[in-house]
Amino acid sequence: MTIKVAVLGAGGVGGYFGGRLAQAGHEVRFIARGEHLAALRENGLAVESVAGDFALETVMATDDPAEIGQVDYVLLGVKTWQLEGAIASLGPLVGPNTAVVTTQNGVEAPQQVADVVGREAVLPGAVEVVAFLDGPGRVRHIGGLGKLTFGEWDNKQSQRVERLRDALQESGLTAVVPDDVWVALWSKFLALGSFGAVATLADAPYGVLRSRPGIRHVIVDSMNEIKQVAKATGVELPGDAVDNTLAFLDSLPEAGTTSLQRDINSGKPSELEAWTGAVVRLGRSTGTPTPINSLLYELASVRAQAS
Repeated sequence: MTIKVAVLGAGGVGGYFGGRLAQAGHEVRFIARGEHLAALRENGLAVESVAGDFALETVMATDDPAEIGQVDYVLLGVKTWQLEGAIASLGPLVGPNTAVVTTQNGVEAPQQVADVVGREAVLPGAVEVVAFLDGPGRVRHIGGLGKLTFGEWDNKQSQRVERLRDALQESGLTAVVPDDVWVALWSKFLALGSFGAVATLADAPYGVLRSRPGIRHVIVDSMNEIKQVAKATGVELPGDAVDNTLAFLDSLPEAGTTSLQRDINSGKPSELEAWTGAVVRLGRSTGTPTPINSLLYELASVRAQAS
């Protein structure tokens, strides 16, 4: 069954997922701006991918959501620091049956969207893909399965979740509907919240972080705090969550780095507020101590401001 999708934020994530859906015959509308928008209108979308290159000679792209109107799904493909502006653009796209799918790193985006459109309209989600804009109208996908994990706010089964899962899988993407979407989001956050700030402050790759016992201990302490914050918000992570996240760290490329440290090192806007900043804020609001993450946040904030 064909679905109608608006991709709000047609960068690496939105361009790749939206491109795959459009290639499979779904009705996809891209919301972009500037040179990227001009290139999409004139030349379409070109995707260079480890899963196979493809090009869409004609795509519907606009900077005005009102030109698109109400859709079945809105795929929010923006970074966390772009989310406020994206949410303000949702109005014309959202009807009584529209689902807004969040893909942002961290755990706060679903509530930020729900504050505007209501919880019933939000499908909390998370992506696993390494893709980025490689010039106007061009997306480069260099790693990751192209996986979207998502579900209903209350984890109940629904027809709209099944339709989106089927559409993604038929498009060559990976769709996962977990038993508990919040456990899935917080499990990913356990890695982001701990690795990101530590890597930024050490300015070191994964191989160094995991090989130094002292740094490894700091990462574990950070993760244990995050696990307690999750519990305080009503999300009980599995007992082996920390061990599994450490095993994930050990599996990463030795020379790899986090997107947070790369952005801060290059002076770009970063997701520090949505990563370690969120741990501190949620800890404060739930009365959960976060001394390690509070220290990491303050020190990383100084680095971010100086870059």
